[in-house]
Amino acid sequence: MTSAQELFGGGIAVITGAGAGVGAGLARYAARELGMTVVLADVDTRAIAELRAELEAVGARVLDVTCDVRDPQALERLAERTIAEAGPVRLLVNNAGVEQFGYLWDTPVPNWERLLAINISGVFHGIKAFLPRMTAEPGQSWVWHLSSVGGVSASPLQAPYIMSKHAVLALTECLHQEVELAGHAHHVHVQAVLSGAVASDIFESAGAVEDSDIAAAEDHRAAMLRIKAQAMDPVDAARVFFDQAAEGEFYLRSQPFVADAMAARADVLTHRRAPLLIRGDYAVLAN
Repeated sequence: MTSAQELFGGGIAVITGAGAGVGAGLARYAARELGMTVVLADVDTRAIAELRAELEAVGARVLDVTCDVRDPQALERLAERTIAEAGPVRLLVNNAGVEQFGYLWDTPVPNWERLLAINISGVFHGIKAFLPRMTAEPGQSWVWHLSSVGGVSASPLQAPYIMSKHAVLALTECLHQEVELAGHAHHVHVQAVLSGAVASDIFESAGAVEDSDIAAAEDHRAAMLRIKAQAMDPVDAARVFFDQAAEGEFYLRSQPFVADAMAARADVLTHRRAPLLIRGDYAVLAN
């Protein structure tokens, strides 16, 4: 069996949303355990600068690039700089994402549009900037897209986020087929990351509602923060993702309950049942 070290070791990884959460966990594991050159991309300049300093202190090679994934030209510049300063990309992780709490009908339009621009269009912009360059290179490369257990389930009071993760999963499945159709599947490998309960700051920074049922939105935020307290460390999740990728899995799952959620979703669709309303601390933790 091929190991993650054999596949990824010494290569170049580009990670969007690398300033915190799963993105930072992937960066730490890739740099420290696999010896990868890591390109940290995020809108939070300070966060990626601090992470760069941390990783350089242990001998890693790191670039930090302030990048807003909503801007397609920013992704083009990221790709150009990566190739010029580091070389061909071994692993692209389109990870940047934001959350939104509250009833769907209470969601402010600007929050809705921002979430779509980051969670969905940001992934597309990453594909648009990097895939032509990756398919043109003869070496092996991987593309990971951060969906979530939310991408195979439904949960009230965070509908925009859940919807976006369903979209990312569908986009990733289609891209996997298109890479094969175009004749690149022998060297470009597309995989979907289904993160479950992985520690992140996404809930603290999640959008809320400005009027109507504010209490419902904040109660749901509190429920997510209770889950976060028991969540998996992002570096441990990264290890799992890299190992599953090396095993050739398409759906990279942080914990066994993600597979249970996938099976439950399949059962709902097979039997044409309405999704069950889950009350209490919803078992959905984002990237």
